[in-house]
Amino acid sequence: MGEPAGTRLDVDGIMNRAAAAAEAFRRCDQEHTDRIVTAVYRAGFDQRIPLAKMAAEETGLGVWQDKVIKNVIATRFVYENIKTLKTVGVIAENEEAGIVEIAQPIGPIFAVTPITNPTSTVLFKILIALKARNPIVIRPHGAARKCSIEAARICYEAALAAGAPEHCVQWVRRSTEEETLALTRHRKTALILATGSEALVRAAYSSGNPAIGVGPGNVPVFIGKTADVPFAVDQIVMSKTFDHGTVCASEQALVVRACHAAETRRLLIERGAYFLTPEEIRRLETVAFNPATRVMRVEVIGQPAEKIARMAGIEAPAGTRLLVAELEDVGPHTPLSLEILAPVLAFYVAEDIDQAIALCRKINHNGGLGHTISMFSNNEERIRYFASTMNAGRILVNTPASQGALGGTYNALQPSLTLGCGTGGKNITTDNISARHLLNIQRIARRRVSPCIGPEMMAAYLDETVDALALERRCAEMEAGAARPGDPAGEPPKKT
Repeated sequence: MGEPAGTRLDVDGIMNRAAAAAEAFRRCDQEHTDRIVTAVYRAGFDQRIPLAKMAAEETGLGVWQDKVIKNVIATRFVYENIKTLKTVGVIAENEEAGIVEIAQPIGPIFAVTPITNPTSTVLFKILIALKARNPIVIRPHGAARKCSIEAARICYEAALAAGAPEHCVQWVRRSTEEETLALTRHRKTALILATGSEALVRAAYSSGNPAIGVGPGNVPVFIGKTADVPFAVDQIVMSKTFDHGTVCASEQALVVRACHAAETRRLLIERGAYFLTPEEIRRLETVAFNPATRVMRVEVIGQPAEKIARMAGIEAPAGTRLLVAELEDVGPHTPLSLEILAPVLAFYVAEDIDQAIALCRKINHNGGLGHTISMFSNNEERIRYFASTMNAGRILVNTPASQGALGGTYNALQPSLTLGCGTGGKNITTDNISARHLLNIQRIARRRVSPCIGPEMMAAYLDETVDALALERRCAEMEAGAARPGDPAGEPPKKT
Protein backbone atom coordinates (compact mmCIF):
# COMPACT_ATOMS: atom_id res chain seq x y z
CA MET A 1 0.00 0.00 0.00
CA GLY A 2 1.10 3.59 -0.49
CA GLU A 3 0.92 6.90 1.31
CA PRO A 4 -1.84 9.45 0.54
CA ALA A 5 -1.05 11.71 -2.39
CA GLY A 6 0.01 15.29 -1.69
CA THR A 7 1.38 14.68 1.81
CA ARG A 8 4.90 14.84 3.16
CA LEU A 9 6.36 11.37 3.18
CA ASP A 10 6.15 9.64 6.56
CA VAL A 11 9.42 7.74 6.30
CA ASP A 12 9.26 6.39 9.84
CA GLY A 13 5.67 5.27 9.35
CA ILE A 14 6.54 3.40 6.15
CA MET A 15 9.47 1.61 7.73
CA ASN A 16 7.61 0.86 10.98
CA ARG A 17 4.84 -0.82 8.97
CA ALA A 18 7.45 -2.73 6.98
CA ALA A 19 9.14 -3.87 10.18
CA ALA A 20 5.82 -5.10 11.58
CA ALA A 21 5.20 -7.00 8.34
CA ALA A 22 8.67 -8.52 8.62
CA GLU A 23 7.88 -9.86 12.09
CA ALA A 24 4.61 -11.35 10.87
CA PHE A 25 6.35 -12.90 7.85
CA ARG A 26 8.72 -14.81 10.14
CA ARG A 27 5.73 -16.88 11.30
CA CYS A 28 4.95 -18.08 7.76
CA ASP A 29 6.06 -21.61 6.93
CA GLN A 30 7.27 -22.72 3.48
CA GLU A 31 3.83 -23.83 2.31
CA HIS A 32 2.24 -20.55 3.32
CA THR A 33 5.07 -18.55 1.71
CA ASP A 34 4.81 -20.50 -1.54
CA ARG A 35 1.05 -20.00 -1.63
CA ILE A 36 1.58 -16.23 -1.43
CA VAL A 37 4.25 -16.28 -4.15
CA THR A 38 2.10 -18.37 -6.48
CA ALA A 39 -0.83 -15.99 -6.06
CA VAL A 40 1.36 -12.96 -6.79
CA TYR A 41 2.93 -14.59 -9.84
CA ARG A 42 -0.48 -15.48 -11.30
CA ALA A 43 -1.91 -12.03 -10.69
CA GLY A 44 1.09 -10.31 -12.26
CA PHE A 45 1.18 -12.67 -15.22
CA ASP A 46 -2.56 -12.25 -15.87
CA GLN A 47 -2.10 -8.47 -16.06
CA ARG A 48 1.05 -8.61 -18.20
CA ILE A 49 -0.59 -6.98 -21.25
CA PRO A 50 -2.47 -4.09 -19.55
CA LEU A 51 0.65 -3.29 -17.51
CA ALA A 52 2.86 -3.31 -20.61
CA LYS A 53 0.50 -0.98 -22.47
CA MET A 54 0.30 1.31 -19.45
CA ALA A 55 4.10 1.43 -19.18
CA ALA A 56 4.58 2.26 -22.87
CA GLU A 57 1.89 4.95 -22.78
CA GLU A 58 3.09 6.59 -19.57
CA THR A 59 6.82 6.60 -20.29
CA GLY A 60 6.74 7.03 -24.05
CA LEU A 61 9.54 4.47 -24.24
CA GLY A 62 9.81 1.20 -26.09
CA VAL A 63 7.26 -1.16 -27.60
CA TRP A 64 4.36 -2.47 -25.55
CA GLN A 65 4.51 -5.92 -27.12
CA ASP A 66 8.15 -6.24 -26.04
CA LYS A 67 7.25 -4.98 -22.57
CA VAL A 68 4.78 -7.87 -22.38
CA ILE A 69 7.71 -10.27 -22.86
CA LYS A 70 9.63 -8.49 -20.11
CA ASN A 71 6.62 -8.93 -17.82
CA VAL A 72 6.49 -12.63 -18.77
CA ILE A 73 10.17 -13.07 -17.86
CA ALA A 74 9.61 -11.18 -14.59
CA THR A 75 6.68 -13.40 -13.60
CA ARG A 76 6.50 -16.76 -15.35
CA PHE A 77 10.21 -17.39 -15.87
CA VAL A 78 11.22 -16.04 -12.46
CA TYR A 79 8.49 -18.02 -10.73
CA GLU A 80 9.44 -21.27 -12.44
CA ASN A 81 13.03 -20.68 -11.33
CA ILE A 82 12.24 -19.98 -7.64
CA LYS A 83 9.07 -21.96 -6.95
CA THR A 84 10.87 -25.00 -5.49
CA LEU A 85 13.59 -22.98 -3.75
CA LYS A 86 13.60 -23.62 0.00
CA THR A 87 13.57 -20.31 1.84
CA VAL A 88 12.14 -21.28 5.25
CA GLY A 89 13.79 -23.29 8.01
CA VAL A 90 16.39 -25.96 7.29
CA ILE A 91 17.47 -25.70 3.66
CA ALA A 92 20.60 -27.90 3.72
CA GLU A 93 22.24 -30.44 6.02
CA ASN A 94 25.71 -31.98 5.82
CA GLU A 95 25.91 -34.77 8.38
CA GLU A 96 29.56 -35.51 7.69
CA ALA A 97 30.61 -31.92 8.34
CA GLY A 98 28.04 -31.40 11.08
CA ILE A 99 26.66 -28.27 9.39
CA VAL A 100 22.96 -27.42 9.17
CA GLU A 101 21.88 -24.36 7.15
CA ILE A 102 18.76 -22.43 8.14
CA ALA A 103 17.22 -19.70 5.97
CA GLN A 104 16.09 -16.50 7.63
CA PRO A 105 14.49 -13.44 6.02
CA ILE A 106 16.65 -10.32 5.98
CA GLY A 107 13.88 -7.82 6.72
CA PRO A 108 12.42 -4.77 4.97
CA ILE A 109 13.74 -4.11 1.46
CA PHE A 110 13.75 -0.68 -0.15
CA ALA A 111 13.57 -1.07 -3.93
CA VAL A 112 14.22 1.65 -6.49
CA THR A 113 12.85 0.82 -9.95
CA PRO A 114 13.69 2.36 -13.37
CA ILE A 115 11.83 4.03 -16.20
CA THR A 116 13.21 1.60 -18.81
CA ASN A 117 11.70 -1.61 -17.37
CA PRO A 118 9.14 -0.27 -14.90
CA THR A 119 6.41 -2.88 -14.46
CA SER A 120 8.66 -5.88 -15.08
CA THR A 121 11.17 -4.74 -12.44
CA VAL A 122 8.41 -4.12 -9.89
CA LEU A 123 6.85 -7.54 -10.51
CA PHE A 124 10.26 -9.22 -10.31
CA LYS A 125 11.44 -7.52 -7.13
CA ILE A 126 8.18 -8.16 -5.32
CA LEU A 127 8.21 -11.86 -6.27
CA ILE A 128 11.75 -12.51 -5.06
CA ALA A 129 11.27 -10.44 -1.90
CA LEU A 130 8.11 -12.29 -0.87
CA LYS A 131 9.66 -15.66 -1.69
CA ALA A 132 12.33 -14.84 0.91
CA ARG A 133 9.62 -13.58 3.36
CA ASN A 134 10.74 -9.97 3.16
CA PRO A 135 8.41 -6.96 2.99
CA ILE A 136 9.28 -4.51 0.22
CA VAL A 137 8.87 -0.78 -0.34
CA ILE A 138 8.82 0.29 -4.01
CA ARG A 139 10.06 3.72 -5.02
CA PRO A 140 9.35 4.01 -8.78
CA HIS A 141 10.92 6.37 -11.28
CA GLY A 142 8.85 9.55 -11.39
CA ALA A 143 8.10 9.19 -15.10
CA ALA A 144 6.83 5.62 -14.59
CA ARG A 145 4.93 6.21 -11.35
CA LYS A 146 1.43 5.23 -12.46
CA CYS A 147 2.27 1.90 -14.13
CA SER A 148 4.77 0.91 -11.43
CA ILE A 149 2.29 1.55 -8.62
CA GLU A 150 -0.40 -0.35 -10.49
CA ALA A 151 1.93 -3.36 -10.76
CA ALA A 152 2.68 -3.10 -7.02
CA ARG A 153 -1.02 -2.80 -6.18
CA ILE A 154 -1.88 -5.92 -8.19
CA CYS A 155 0.82 -7.89 -6.38
CA TYR A 156 -0.16 -6.58 -2.94
CA GLU A 157 -3.83 -7.41 -3.29
CA ALA A 158 -3.02 -10.91 -4.53
CA ALA A 159 -0.59 -11.41 -1.63
CA LEU A 160 -3.14 -10.27 0.96
CA ALA A 161 -5.79 -12.59 -0.49
CA ALA A 162 -3.32 -15.48 -0.07
CA GLY A 163 -2.72 -14.63 3.59
CA ALA A 164 0.35 -12.40 3.40
CA PRO A 165 1.03 -9.93 6.23
CA GLU A 166 -0.48 -6.48 5.91
CA HIS A 167 1.95 -3.90 4.48
CA CYS A 168 4.18 -6.62 2.98
CA VAL A 169 4.19 -4.46 -0.17
CA GLN A 170 4.24 -0.67 0.03
CA TRP A 171 4.98 2.01 -2.54
CA VAL A 172 6.03 5.63 -2.55
CA ARG A 173 3.99 7.82 -4.87
CA ARG A 174 6.30 10.81 -4.62
CA SER A 175 9.45 11.51 -2.71
CA THR A 176 12.00 14.27 -2.61
CA GLU A 177 15.67 13.40 -2.96
CA GLU A 178 16.01 13.95 0.79
CA GLU A 179 13.12 11.57 1.54
CA THR A 180 14.49 8.89 -0.78
CA LEU A 181 17.87 9.11 0.92
CA ALA A 182 16.12 8.89 4.30
CA LEU A 183 14.54 5.60 3.22
CA THR A 184 17.89 4.21 2.09
CA ARG A 185 19.52 5.21 5.37
CA HIS A 186 16.71 4.21 7.72
CA ARG A 187 17.75 1.96 10.58
CA LYS A 188 14.91 -0.45 9.78
CA THR A 189 15.91 -0.81 6.11
CA ALA A 190 17.60 -4.20 5.83
CA LEU A 191 18.66 -3.98 2.17
CA ILE A 192 18.42 -1.65 -0.82
CA LEU A 193 17.71 -3.14 -4.26
CA ALA A 194 18.75 -0.32 -6.57
CA THR A 195 18.07 -0.32 -10.31
CA GLY A 196 18.62 3.02 -11.99
CA SER A 197 21.28 5.61 -12.72
CA GLU A 198 24.89 5.33 -11.60
CA ALA A 199 24.32 8.24 -9.19
CA LEU A 200 21.36 6.46 -7.62
CA VAL A 201 23.29 3.21 -7.22
CA ARG A 202 26.23 5.08 -5.67
CA ALA A 203 23.83 6.73 -3.19
CA ALA A 204 22.47 3.31 -2.25
CA TYR A 205 25.97 1.95 -1.62
CA SER A 206 26.90 4.99 0.50
CA SER A 207 23.73 4.81 2.61
CA GLY A 208 25.26 2.77 5.41
CA ASN A 209 22.83 -0.09 4.75
CA PRO A 210 23.55 -3.21 2.66
CA ALA A 211 22.78 -2.68 -1.01
CA ILE A 212 22.60 -4.65 -4.23
CA GLY A 213 23.01 -2.39 -7.22
CA VAL A 214 23.77 -2.71 -10.90
CA GLY A 215 26.13 -1.02 -13.32
CA PRO A 216 25.79 0.30 -16.88
CA GLY A 217 26.04 -2.05 -19.83
CA ASN A 218 27.85 -0.77 -22.96
CA VAL A 219 27.84 -4.32 -24.29
CA PRO A 220 30.19 -5.24 -27.16
CA VAL A 221 29.24 -8.13 -29.44
CA PHE A 222 31.90 -9.95 -31.44
CA ILE A 223 31.29 -11.83 -34.69
CA GLY A 224 34.18 -14.28 -34.94
CA LYS A 225 35.72 -16.09 -37.88
CA THR A 226 33.67 -19.31 -37.38
CA ALA A 227 30.36 -17.52 -36.76
CA ASP A 228 27.19 -18.21 -38.71
CA VAL A 229 26.93 -14.63 -39.91
CA PRO A 230 23.26 -14.55 -41.10
CA PHE A 231 22.21 -16.13 -37.81
CA ALA A 232 24.34 -13.67 -35.82
CA VAL A 233 22.91 -10.64 -37.61
CA ASP A 234 19.33 -11.91 -37.10
CA GLN A 235 19.94 -12.34 -33.38
CA ILE A 236 21.66 -8.96 -32.97
CA VAL A 237 18.95 -7.01 -34.80
CA MET A 238 16.21 -8.82 -32.87
CA SER A 239 17.95 -8.01 -29.60
CA LYS A 240 19.00 -4.41 -30.26
CA THR A 241 15.52 -3.44 -31.47
CA PHE A 242 13.79 -5.27 -28.58
CA ASP A 243 11.80 -2.59 -26.74
CA HIS A 244 13.84 -0.04 -28.73
CA GLY A 245 17.06 -1.00 -26.96
CA THR A 246 16.02 -0.20 -23.38
CA VAL A 247 17.51 -3.35 -21.80
CA CYS A 248 20.85 -2.49 -20.17
CA ALA A 249 22.31 -5.67 -21.70
CA SER A 250 21.40 -4.70 -25.26
CA GLU A 251 24.25 -4.68 -27.78
CA GLN A 252 25.98 -1.30 -27.99
CA ALA A 253 28.88 -2.01 -30.36
CA LEU A 254 29.42 -4.64 -33.03
CA VAL A 255 33.00 -5.87 -33.55
CA VAL A 256 33.30 -7.91 -36.77
CA ARG A 257 36.23 -9.88 -38.17
CA ALA A 258 37.31 -8.30 -41.45
CA CYS A 259 36.51 -11.49 -43.37
CA HIS A 260 32.81 -11.02 -42.45
CA ALA A 261 32.56 -7.22 -42.59
CA ALA A 262 31.04 -6.86 -46.06
CA GLU A 263 28.50 -9.65 -45.50
CA THR A 264 27.55 -8.24 -42.10
CA ARG A 265 26.97 -4.76 -43.56
CA ARG A 266 24.81 -6.20 -46.34
CA LEU A 267 22.73 -8.32 -43.98
CA LEU A 268 22.21 -5.47 -41.54
CA ILE A 269 20.97 -3.22 -44.35
CA GLU A 270 18.61 -5.97 -45.55
CA ARG A 271 17.15 -6.11 -42.03
CA GLY A 272 16.46 -2.40 -41.76
CA ALA A 273 19.76 -0.91 -40.60
CA TYR A 274 20.91 2.48 -41.91
CA PHE A 275 24.66 3.15 -41.99
CA LEU A 276 25.37 6.77 -41.11
CA THR A 277 27.78 9.00 -43.03
CA PRO A 278 30.58 10.71 -41.05
CA GLU A 279 28.58 13.95 -41.07
CA GLU A 280 25.44 12.16 -39.86
CA ILE A 281 27.46 10.52 -37.08
CA ARG A 282 28.49 13.99 -35.87
CA ARG A 283 24.88 15.17 -35.92
CA LEU A 284 23.65 12.13 -34.05
CA GLU A 285 26.36 12.49 -31.40
CA THR A 286 24.97 15.84 -30.25
CA VAL A 287 21.43 14.46 -30.11
CA ALA A 288 22.25 11.16 -28.39
CA PHE A 289 24.97 12.17 -25.94
CA ASN A 290 25.34 14.91 -23.34
CA PRO A 291 29.04 15.88 -23.15
CA ALA A 292 28.53 17.77 -19.86
CA THR A 293 27.18 14.76 -17.96
CA ARG A 294 28.98 12.22 -20.20
CA VAL A 295 25.87 10.05 -20.50
CA MET A 296 23.19 9.43 -23.12
CA ARG A 297 20.45 12.04 -23.47
CA VAL A 298 17.12 10.94 -22.02
CA GLU A 299 15.30 12.19 -25.13
CA VAL A 300 16.59 9.27 -27.24
CA ILE A 301 16.16 6.46 -24.71
CA GLY A 302 13.73 3.84 -25.97
CA GLN A 303 12.76 5.79 -29.10
CA PRO A 304 12.42 4.26 -32.59
CA ALA A 305 15.31 4.68 -35.01
CA GLU A 306 13.35 6.81 -37.49
CA LYS A 307 12.36 9.28 -34.77
CA ILE A 308 15.95 9.57 -33.53
CA ALA A 309 17.12 10.16 -37.11
CA ARG A 310 14.59 12.99 -37.50
CA MET A 311 15.77 14.51 -34.21
CA ALA A 312 19.29 14.65 -35.69
CA GLY A 313 18.16 15.96 -39.08
CA ILE A 314 19.06 12.68 -40.78
CA GLU A 315 16.99 11.47 -43.74
CA ALA A 316 16.94 7.75 -43.02
CA PRO A 317 14.88 5.53 -45.36
CA ALA A 318 11.35 4.63 -44.34
CA GLY A 319 11.32 1.42 -42.33
CA THR A 320 14.73 2.03 -40.73
CA ARG A 321 14.96 -0.02 -37.54
CA LEU A 322 18.57 0.56 -36.55
CA LEU A 323 21.10 3.38 -36.91
CA VAL A 324 24.67 2.13 -37.37
CA ALA A 325 27.80 4.24 -36.93
CA GLU A 326 31.08 2.89 -38.33
CA LEU A 327 33.76 4.00 -35.87
CA GLU A 328 37.47 3.52 -35.29
CA ASP A 329 38.00 4.80 -31.75
CA VAL A 330 36.32 4.33 -28.36
CA GLY A 331 35.71 6.80 -25.54
CA PRO A 332 33.94 10.05 -24.60
CA HIS A 333 35.43 11.80 -27.64
CA THR A 334 33.53 9.20 -29.73
CA PRO A 335 30.12 9.36 -28.00
CA LEU A 336 28.37 6.68 -30.05
CA SER A 337 30.90 4.16 -28.72
CA LEU A 338 29.29 4.55 -25.28
CA GLU A 339 26.02 3.20 -23.86
CA ILE A 340 22.95 4.47 -25.74
CA LEU A 341 19.74 2.67 -24.70
CA ALA A 342 18.16 3.07 -28.11
CA PRO A 343 18.41 1.38 -31.55
CA VAL A 344 21.85 2.93 -32.21
CA LEU A 345 24.76 0.57 -32.80
CA ALA A 346 28.48 1.25 -33.20
CA PHE A 347 30.33 -0.84 -35.82
CA TYR A 348 34.01 -1.81 -35.79
CA VAL A 349 36.11 -4.02 -38.08
CA ALA A 350 38.90 -6.14 -36.56
CA GLU A 351 41.65 -7.71 -38.65
CA ASP A 352 42.27 -10.56 -36.20
CA ILE A 353 41.19 -12.01 -32.85
CA ASP A 354 43.67 -9.92 -30.85
CA GLN A 355 42.44 -6.66 -32.33
CA ALA A 356 38.85 -7.77 -31.71
CA ILE A 357 39.66 -8.52 -28.08
CA ALA A 358 41.37 -5.15 -27.68
CA LEU A 359 38.33 -3.35 -29.09
CA CYS A 360 35.87 -5.30 -26.94
CA ARG A 361 37.96 -4.66 -23.84
CA LYS A 362 38.13 -0.94 -24.61
CA ILE A 363 34.36 -0.73 -25.14
CA ASN A 364 33.79 -2.73 -21.97
CA HIS A 365 36.12 -0.44 -19.99
CA ASN A 366 34.28 2.65 -21.21
CA GLY A 367 31.09 2.24 -19.23
CA GLY A 368 30.38 -1.48 -19.08
CA LEU A 369 32.81 -3.14 -16.68
CA GLY A 370 31.50 -6.34 -15.14
CA HIS A 371 28.22 -6.39 -17.07
CA THR A 372 27.81 -8.41 -20.28
CA ILE A 373 29.71 -9.30 -23.44
CA SER A 374 28.32 -11.22 -26.39
CA MET A 375 30.08 -13.25 -29.06
CA PHE A 376 29.11 -15.35 -32.05
CA SER A 377 31.52 -18.22 -32.68
CA ASN A 378 31.59 -21.97 -33.17
CA ASN A 379 35.17 -22.42 -32.00
CA GLU A 380 35.11 -23.56 -28.37
CA GLU A 381 38.80 -22.82 -27.86
CA ARG A 382 38.31 -19.24 -29.13
CA ILE A 383 35.21 -18.80 -26.98
CA ARG A 384 37.10 -19.70 -23.81
CA TYR A 385 40.10 -17.62 -24.78
CA PHE A 386 37.91 -14.61 -25.53
CA ALA A 387 35.98 -15.02 -22.27
CA SER A 388 39.17 -15.28 -20.20
CA THR A 389 40.26 -11.82 -21.36
CA MET A 390 37.02 -10.01 -20.47
CA ASN A 391 35.75 -8.35 -17.30
CA ALA A 392 32.08 -9.27 -17.54
CA GLY A 393 29.67 -11.26 -15.40
CA ARG A 394 27.90 -12.71 -18.43
CA ILE A 395 29.68 -13.95 -21.57
CA LEU A 396 26.82 -14.75 -23.94
CA VAL A 397 27.51 -17.13 -26.81
CA ASN A 398 25.38 -17.23 -29.99
CA THR A 399 22.60 -15.46 -28.09
CA PRO A 400 20.61 -12.21 -28.35
CA ALA A 401 22.13 -10.15 -25.54
CA SER A 402 19.00 -8.31 -24.35
CA GLN A 403 17.00 -11.45 -23.75
CA GLY A 404 19.99 -13.70 -23.06
CA ALA A 405 21.37 -11.66 -20.17
CA LEU A 406 17.98 -11.66 -18.42
CA GLY A 407 18.23 -15.45 -18.31
CA GLY A 408 15.86 -18.38 -18.66
CA THR A 409 14.93 -17.80 -22.30
CA TYR A 410 17.97 -18.41 -24.53
CA ASN A 411 20.16 -20.01 -21.85
CA ALA A 412 19.98 -21.40 -18.32
CA LEU A 413 21.08 -18.24 -16.52
CA GLN A 414 18.88 -17.39 -13.55
CA PRO A 415 15.95 -15.23 -14.77
CA SER A 416 16.35 -11.75 -13.36
CA LEU A 417 15.72 -8.06 -13.97
CA THR A 418 18.68 -7.08 -11.75
CA LEU A 419 22.05 -8.03 -13.23
CA GLY A 420 25.06 -7.81 -10.92
CA CYS A 421 28.31 -6.47 -12.37
CA GLY A 422 30.78 -7.62 -9.74
CA THR A 423 33.67 -5.52 -8.53
CA GLY A 424 34.27 -4.21 -12.05
CA GLY A 425 30.91 -2.43 -11.85
CA LYS A 426 31.36 -1.72 -8.12
CA ASN A 427 28.77 -4.37 -7.21
CA ILE A 428 29.01 -7.18 -4.67
CA THR A 429 28.28 -9.99 -7.15
CA THR A 430 28.20 -10.86 -10.85
CA ASP A 431 25.07 -12.98 -10.31
CA ASN A 432 21.66 -12.50 -11.82
CA ILE A 433 19.95 -11.44 -8.58
CA SER A 434 17.12 -13.60 -7.24
CA ALA A 435 15.43 -14.74 -4.03
CA ARG A 436 18.46 -16.58 -2.65
CA HIS A 437 20.33 -13.25 -2.46
CA LEU A 438 17.63 -11.94 -0.09
CA LEU A 439 18.21 -14.50 2.67
CA ASN A 440 20.36 -14.63 5.75
CA ILE A 441 21.74 -18.16 6.17
CA GLN A 442 22.34 -19.39 9.71
CA ARG A 443 24.72 -22.31 10.18
CA ILE A 444 24.51 -24.76 13.04
CA ALA A 445 28.04 -26.13 13.42
CA ARG A 446 28.34 -29.31 15.51
CA ARG A 447 31.54 -30.35 17.19
CA ARG A 448 33.98 -31.97 14.76
CA VAL A 449 37.49 -31.71 16.23
CA SER A 450 40.31 -31.22 13.73
CA PRO A 451 43.24 -33.61 14.34
CA CYS A 452 45.53 -30.67 13.59
CA ILE A 453 44.74 -28.86 16.86
CA GLY A 454 45.67 -31.73 19.23
CA PRO A 455 48.40 -31.31 21.90
CA GLU A 456 51.20 -32.60 19.65
CA MET A 457 50.28 -30.19 16.87
CA MET A 458 49.85 -27.26 19.24
CA ALA A 459 53.39 -27.89 20.49
CA ALA A 460 54.64 -27.98 16.89
CA TYR A 461 53.02 -24.59 16.14
CA LEU A 462 55.04 -23.10 19.01
CA ASP A 463 58.32 -24.75 17.93
CA GLU A 464 60.48 -22.41 15.82
CA THR A 465 62.41 -25.36 14.35
CA VAL A 466 59.27 -26.79 12.69
CA ASP A 467 58.86 -25.35 9.19
CA ALA A 468 55.81 -25.47 6.95
CA LEU A 469 56.81 -28.71 5.17
CA ALA A 470 57.43 -30.54 8.45
CA LEU A 471 54.15 -29.22 9.82
CA GLU A 472 52.26 -30.40 6.76
CA ARG A 473 53.74 -33.91 7.15
CA ARG A 474 52.82 -34.07 10.83
CA CYS A 475 49.29 -32.80 10.16
CA ALA A 476 48.83 -35.38 7.38
CA GLU A 477 49.96 -38.11 9.76
CA MET A 478 47.54 -36.89 12.42
CA GLU A 479 44.68 -36.79 9.91
CA ALA A 480 45.51 -40.31 8.68
CA GLY A 481 45.30 -41.59 12.23
CA ALA A 482 42.34 -39.43 13.19
CA ALA A 483 39.41 -40.86 15.08
CA ARG A 484 36.90 -42.75 12.98
CA PRO A 485 33.21 -41.67 13.10
CA GLY A 486 31.91 -42.48 16.54
CA ASP A 487 35.41 -42.56 18.10
CA PRO A 488 35.35 -40.60 21.40
CA ALA A 489 38.34 -38.48 20.31
CA GLY A 490 36.09 -36.60 17.90
CA GLU A 491 33.00 -36.44 20.09
CA PRO A 492 32.05 -34.03 22.85
CA PRO A 493 32.64 -35.30 26.41
CA LYS A 494 29.86 -37.44 27.78
CA LYS A 495 28.32 -36.94 31.20
CA THR A 496 28.84 -39.91 33.55
